Amino acid sequence: MAKWWRSTAGHVRTVVTNQRASSSILQFQSASYHTIQAIPREYTGSRVSTKDRIQGRTPAVVFTQNLLDRNPTSRQVSRKHLLTAETKQIKAILNSIELPFFCSTRFPLQIRAGSGSSHLLESGNVLPIKIHRDEETGKILNLVFVWADDGSELKVDVPVVFKGEDVCPGLNKGGSLNRFRTSLKYLCPAEHIPPKIEVDVSNLDIGDRVFMRDVEVHPSLKLLSKNETMPICKIVPTSLGNQEPTGWRMSCAPQNTPHHQCETQSLNHQVICS
Repeated sequence: MAKWWRSTAGHVRTVVTNQRASSSILQFQSASYHTIQAIPREYTGSRVSTKDRIQGRTPAVVFTQNLLDRNPTSRQVSRKHLLTAETKQIKAILNSIELPFFCSTRFPLQIRAGSGSSHLLESGNVLPIKIHRDEETGKILNLVFVWADDGSELKVDVPVVFKGEDVCPGLNKGGSLNRFRTSLKYLCPAEHIPPKIEVDVSNLDIGDRVFMRDVEVHPSLKLLSKNETMPICKIVPTSLGNQEPTGWRMSCAPQNTPHHQCETQSLNHQVICS
């Protein structure tokens, strides 16, 4: 077995997601991390993938996100490549970024003709959308990326991070923070994908909520929700504080899958990277 790693009471006084003024644009831009080095692979299957892993390489696939579009007529050139990346490098990147921020961070990708080769076949920016780990050992089995070059738009589950809990009036009065959402889905220009969204609860009292519509993001981002009045969080009395968050799911969150394969499915289309 394996596991995947891809409102009305009170008035909200202050909702802060990023600093305003000129510095805000920099905060919305993804940080630059290691350039992922990859080489092509011709074959799939568990035996081939196992051999790659023994040799210190992680199977991966990269394609354009619209390859998963339900409308086949809207698909463009997929730029799909079956790859392997150096496991040591992937681990180093994961050590520098905690999940789930890995799946909302762009990385430069270079596809070379072979291990150690100077011949560059293709390059660009990519966004991880799934990590496949072994359920028992936690070892990385497969990775799925989508191309995320400037000028393109991607649907991204952006993690929500709450700050200011230590000085929150409602919490200091004995209330609890109910987190209804751990991520928000946006249509983002690739160059403005935010690694996370910070929601400041430092001024919330008991009964106060933060709604999706209250979140400030880069103006080019479009919230993909049919109801922007849905709450993200609420300060509630302690007796009501142990409710499970609902209505969210992230590509990088653990999900059970019956085989050691990483699959992305959309009706009649399927991408397999092992």
